[in-house]
Amino acid sequence: MSTDPSPLSEADAANRLMRLAREIAKHNRLYHANDAPEISDADYDALVRENNALEAAFPHLIRADSPNAQVGASVESSPLAKVAHEKRMMSLDNAFADEDVPEFIARIRRYLALGDDTPVAMTAEDKIDGLSLSIRYEDGRLVRAATRGDGQVGEDVTANVRTISDVPQQLPDDAPAIFEVRGEVYMAKADFTALNERQAAAGEKIFANPRNAAAGSLRQKDASVTAARPLRFLAHGWGVASALPGETQHEVMQAIRDWGFPLSEHFVRLEGADALLGQYRAIERLRADMPYDIDGVVYKVDRLDWQERLGFVAKAPRWAIAHKFPAEKAQTTLEVIDIQVGRTGKLTPVGRLTPVTVGGVVVSNVTLHNRDEIARLGVRPGDRVVVQRAGDVIPQIVENLTRDEARGDYPFPDHCPVCGSEAVAEEGEVDVRCTGGLICGAQRIERLKHFVSRGALDIEGLGEKSIHEFFDLGWLEHGPPDIFRLKAHRVELLGREGWKEKSVDNLLSAIEAKRQPDAARLLFGLGIRHIGAVTARDLMKRFETLPRLREVAEQAAEDEGARAELTSIEGIGPAVAEALGDFFHEAHNRDVWDDLLSEVAPPPYVVETLQSPVSGQTIVFTGKLETMSRDEAKAQAERLGARAAGSVSASTNLVVAGPGAGSKLKKAAELGIRVIDEAEWAEIVKAAG
Repeated sequence: MSTDPSPLSEADAANRLMRLAREIAKHNRLYHANDAPEISDADYDALVRENNALEAAFPHLIRADSPNAQVGASVESSPLAKVAHEKRMMSLDNAFADEDVPEFIARIRRYLALGDDTPVAMTAEDKIDGLSLSIRYEDGRLVRAATRGDGQVGEDVTANVRTISDVPQQLPDDAPAIFEVRGEVYMAKADFTALNERQAAAGEKIFANPRNAAAGSLRQKDASVTAARPLRFLAHGWGVASALPGETQHEVMQAIRDWGFPLSEHFVRLEGADALLGQYRAIERLRADMPYDIDGVVYKVDRLDWQERLGFVAKAPRWAIAHKFPAEKAQTTLEVIDIQVGRTGKLTPVGRLTPVTVGGVVVSNVTLHNRDEIARLGVRPGDRVVVQRAGDVIPQIVENLTRDEARGDYPFPDHCPVCGSEAVAEEGEVDVRCTGGLICGAQRIERLKHFVSRGALDIEGLGEKSIHEFFDLGWLEHGPPDIFRLKAHRVELLGREGWKEKSVDNLLSAIEAKRQPDAARLLFGLGIRHIGAVTARDLMKRFETLPRLREVAEQAAEDEGARAELTSIEGIGPAVAEALGDFFHEAHNRDVWDDLLSEVAPPPYVVETLQSPVSGQTIVFTGKLETMSRDEAKAQAERLGARAAGSVSASTNLVVAGPGAGSKLKKAAELGIRVIDEAEWAEIVKAAG
């Protein structure tokens, strides 16, 4: 199966990214907040991997609720007290193939502008499958312990952590005044088995796996219950620290070990991709016999000053990566191929399998992508297939064992199974689409679901089931604007099964709360072709209000100046300008737009930025930067509230020039733009904190 997202149209990519965001968020809640995962770690990793591949191929479609901007899950529903982390608890990016490891090192070299002969030392350790924990010490005394939660707010489990023998109650006198040790709470395999035997004998809950048992035991309101459970702790890092007992990852972790915390016995310092891969292979061979569950190996840049320069992306450090173990496979039967119709009319085949257990996870459905993928695999109902738990699409069929049997090919539909309209593939596209447009119930419903999704208006309580119900009742006939008129149906809704006064009022209150929505979210929610969450934000940053955006978009069809105004925005190309023009060219789109804006009043779009001398300015970096890479410099500018542009123009405020600066420096001089060198830029960054 091809894992290349390039054959996808942008509309399909946006739709798939929306579904992935929802699905990954759901599994985050199940795993981190409820301790009740429905899929394996490999399945989850592969969903994230598919999302990353699509975001890399379509960066302008990256959503506001992208999984790469989320860590863990909210703890709002937890009965435990909430704790705000002073320093965010991050997640890790993943590597799945051996070649990802030298590429990770190469990215570090590029970002830090290191020479090929500069050693890049790393630490490597097994990635334990436990519950992330941060333990804060003040003047050596344990004062607070908290789960990761969503990375910003976790649960206070201090009393419970005090019962874990691996966690020191007091640090030595030479420890820093403030220090947060971070690591994983886990349950050893043998202890887990013994616990389940005791639970079964007492007629109590049986835990699904050691990770669930550890999480459930740590989150007890009664610390005596936790004390009776065999919990362990393994340190792998730190959070807030008033001082550090070393200048490298290895040195600080050794100090943490000296303070009495267990570290992995496989924690080592290495240099080079070959050495890292050798350690990965060694740990992989030991995996089955290790006392606790692991799912990969973590590599971290050893030098802390380099870690500081590398910084973070949305939810993960640039200086660390988790090299995950490969997927598992199993055989089963493809029973039926169902056809689903998406928001853009795409017909997506879904295989229904005879349920099969793959590494402890039951798999019963598989996405078959499109007509060409079915033909490539040669699959038909009744075929015996090999299913893999991980990959860029989850789950996936990797082999058809009975494709040579004398049976006809699967007849892919040439009409929409929902509205009966003709289904065709446009020239140059592999996807078959329903031509019914807005007369197709499936497309109208999917557009409504997109409009209320987390990345768009995020209307709590208005889920798929409710949208189907209201659509079938004719209450959403005119699309998104009708959502804001649902209050007119309050009495009717109260008379329907499953709707009580509280649930109805909660839904209507959630809708009313969106009467002044974020303009970029509203724009994204309309599902205009090529307008992803990031593109919507970029447009609103420039135009601030939706009426102003519409004015320019309508002029762009005939006015070169308006078209240039759109395409001058970084990340906005001719395709976006054309898509906006096409949208407003259609009378029914203008009607929906006007109808919607008669119901809602989004305030002008204002972006919060850090306060610095260059906030709001446009900066161009040119020439050779000697102490940092171009990517690092641009990241610094963005952190200071500035915009890094690629060319010098009249709108440029500042040029940072290194040796070898040429035409851009000359143009800056012609336009009278301030020019500074790299050292002066470093001073600006330092002064801003």
